[in-house]
Amino acid sequence: MFEHVGPKNYPVFFETVRRLLRDEGLFLLHTIGAHRTMPAADPWIDKYIFPNGRIPSARQIARAIEPHFVIEDWHNFGQDYDRSLMAWWRNFDSAWPQLRGDRYNERFYRMWIATRWQLGSCPLGEGDNKRLRLQKSAPVGSAVRTTGALSPLGIA
Repeated sequence: MFEHVGPKNYPVFFETVRRLLRDEGLFLLHTIGAHRTMPAADPWIDKYIFPNGRIPSARQIARAIEPHFVIEDWHNFGQDYDRSLMAWWRNFDSAWPQLRGDRYNERFYRMWIATRWQLGSCPLGEGDNKRLRLQKSAPVGSAVRTTGALSPLGIA
């Protein structure tokens, strides 16, 4: 969940991924994505859900990747995440009577409702699911061999 990394940590994140990959290694990045760069995170989400995280825009992802990787493939999977959030909510809500107790109290439930409202409003027209296949880039000035496109099933 790249959205938890946050913009201030993108350089270290991608440097680490690059360092750990073999030469010409491939990396699959999956994230929720925003249609445009947001100047700041929602304060409630930042405090309780994704401290220092951000739903990245295509611009933010591309800028962070460029020194380290070649983008071989980029898929937007539309509004699928909204359906996932709604399914998580239905599952949680139906299981709440069994979950309620010392570990999951009423405060937790109220925070979950607020989170559901915040996250449930994010993807609707504001973002989508993105999957990027990235190849470790060669040193500057050298040729880069690419491995080709992914099949519809995501298999090289």
